[in-house]
Amino acid sequence: MIATGIVVEYNPFHNGHLFHLNEAKRLTNANVIIAVMSGHFLQRGEPAIVDKWTRTRMALAGGADLVIELPYAFSTAHAPKFAKGSVQILDALQCKYICFGSEEGSIAPFTNSLDTIDTNKELYEKTIMSSVQEGISYPNALRIAYEEISHNTDEPLADLSEPNNILGFHYMQSAREIRSDILPVTIARKGTHFHDEALPENSIASATGIRKELFATDTEHVQTFMPPASFNLLKQQPHQSWNHLYPFLRYTILREGPEQLALIADITEGIEFSFWRAAKENSTFQQFMQAVKSKRYTWTRIQRMLVHILTGYRKTTRAQICSPSYLRLLGISENGRSYLRSVKKELPLPLVSRAGSHKDPSLLMDIKSTDIYMCGIQGEPGLDFKTPPILL
Repeated sequence: MIATGIVVEYNPFHNGHLFHLNEAKRLTNANVIIAVMSGHFLQRGEPAIVDKWTRTRMALAGGADLVIELPYAFSTAHAPKFAKGSVQILDALQCKYICFGSEEGSIAPFTNSLDTIDTNKELYEKTIMSSVQEGISYPNALRIAYEEISHNTDEPLADLSEPNNILGFHYMQSAREIRSDILPVTIARKGTHFHDEALPENSIASATGIRKELFATDTEHVQTFMPPASFNLLKQQPHQSWNHLYPFLRYTILREGPEQLALIADITEGIEFSFWRAAKENSTFQQFMQAVKSKRYTWTRIQRMLVHILTGYRKTTRAQICSPSYLRLLGISENGRSYLRSVKKELPLPLVSRAGSHKDPSLLMDIKSTDIYMCGIQGEPGLDFKTPPILL
């Protein structure tokens, strides 16, 4: 059986995701689609709009065969670690292909970019370090270094200012680093831009635009942009946001104080004092973010720090988690069950269907993040112990 892997958040699952999933299957002639999906907190430092089991149901209804959770340590990390954790899971599941959406729509520019960086590695890393020392944010430092070395080749390179291209680049870079045989395939992104907040006239909108509309009006306004099964599931569940979780975040910041905040993952250079002052003075999440934003830190990077504060994710815990240590099964189709039976004895990582008595630090973070997420929507605690994989 040919297995093709995709890396997703489905926040929520919309028509663009359905197009990507179907095209991934068609282009790779896949028998099985394996989705590695972020749990309750996402790469941009946000809570998912609905819980991970609801999004798993959306994925299975859309045609995925296996949904595997990307652990918290990777789903809330910057792009290189997010991508590496995802690729390691897909490689462990013996995927032949990884298929990602991109603004490029072609693999060649990504390959050229990787080759150019490898050839000019010393200059590339030196430029990044120099930019960071000047107070430039890490994503902008990468962009500057990339532009610097791009003058050393005549080959067409991937535009790494685009969000989907950035992730696609890191998927391919990660596959090289771990010497995986997984083959990359890309699909040109359709419809609106990744960050577009306005809803378009056609049926493909960005997840950002859908979420904005949901919180500004009501669920019915986004029906056009989602498959019926996904829309019906979205209607049935409470919608989570930073606005719901901010009281818990504010309490945590004020209780811990700067000294304890400095121990949290990603907290650097005294920003804990800015967080502490802002929490004292601001009663809403938007006001808090406006108070702490700066040129040095992107909005996304700040939100990731805040997620780690909320969940108590410390630097010491992060240091223990270098790569995925288990395969957490969230959902499966009959086709997926057949595939798992065929490869189960060869899997290099244990397959986990419920949390059980596992003491793995990464899995403990997943359990904790679920319980904290549920506080914002007045949900039930302990769901990782009680919820079996969703069966289609």
